[in-house]
Amino acid sequence: MTRSMTAYASAETTGPAGTLACELRTVNHRYLELSPRLPDELRVFEPALRERIAAKLSRGKVDVTVRLRGEARAESLQVNATALARLSELALDLEARFPRMNIEFTELLRFPGVLQQSDVDPEVLQAALLDVLDRALDALTATREREGAKLAVLLKERLDAIERIVADVRTFMPQIREGLRARLESRLADLKQPADPGRLEQELVLQITRSDVDEELDRLTTHIAETRRVLGTREPVGRRLDFLMQEFNREANTLGSKAVDVRSTNAAVELKVLIEQMREQVQNIE
Repeated sequence: MTRSMTAYASAETTGPAGTLACELRTVNHRYLELSPRLPDELRVFEPALRERIAAKLSRGKVDVTVRLRGEARAESLQVNATALARLSELALDLEARFPRMNIEFTELLRFPGVLQQSDVDPEVLQAALLDVLDRALDALTATREREGAKLAVLLKERLDAIERIVADVRTFMPQIREGLRARLESRLADLKQPADPGRLEQELVLQITRSDVDEELDRLTTHIAETRRVLGTREPVGRRLDFLMQEFNREANTLGSKAVDVRSTNAAVELKVLIEQMREQVQNIE
């Protein structure tokens, strides 16, 4: 499955721990690089979060932001009566000593330890975190697949264009060989002494061998077929496509170095343009 490495997704859930929100942002990268940002009470679950993401993504720089809002836990608030009673005694004592001092009840509630919140079971908290992460990952994967499908179409269009160029080169190569023979015979005809026919054939064979691109065309045809096969597989294909782009470029360079005709030179240039366009797209594929 061709997946893009650039995507965004988010998910939110509300439970005993409060409201958990998860945001995922991914961009292209050679490897899988995770950058999680978690509230303090969830940092203990970072290894589990990393493991869950690595099981579903293989490449890309992934920014993970998790937020926890505790509004839903207001019902679990309790007053520490002992602490409040002691604070009340102190307040009354201070008011007797300082009559003008005014102590508000809400200020007492803000004192550490007066308001207490029942602890949430760590297993429940981890399950809630992984649930919201899974839903965000599913949405992210769907987005990456949609974008990847568009990239696959672009790659296939360029593969078709490369295939047409390869077919064209195969068509005019016999004409190029005949042109080499004609040019060689013309040059030899200008010589004052007649040339040895055997030497003529040897020189012609040497020039044709130097300009022969059948092997490069065959390898390009093989790479086209392999790229199409890879685009149809289900596993991540980015690294395999990276390698194939290098092979495409190698054959195009060799084709250009062997060019002895403007048509083969132009074909090599067009191939390199198409391959570079493909390489740029492949950089964003998982």
